[in-house]
Amino acid sequence: MVLSKVVGTVVSTMKEPRLEGMKFLLLEKIEPATMKGKQDYVVAMDAVGAGYGEIVFYVSGSSSRQTDVTSGKPSDATIIAIVDNLEFEGELVYVKGGRVK
Repeated sequence: MVLSKVVGTVVSTMKEPRLEGMKFLLLEKIEPATMKGKQDYVVAMDAVGAGYGEIVFYVSGSSSRQTDVTSGKPSDATIIAIVDNLEFEGELVYVKGGRVK
């Protein structure tokens, strides 16, 4: 699982029919100690209803096709969780709704 932040959406009107109705989000990987972006991006399918600005976990490769939403679909990255809070080395660095650190 990779920790990242939702930084945008990706819209595609022409796509493989099994992807109809899928929501695609642009994610930026983040450094957990500082919660700062790494300027490393990926487009992922959304299996949990994530929104802009949220911190999420995504999985890639064959794991991305293991959700009810993505089963049988051509996927290489899927958001599987929205983070509520994050503790790093004993210090709370993130709480959903606002960054602590």
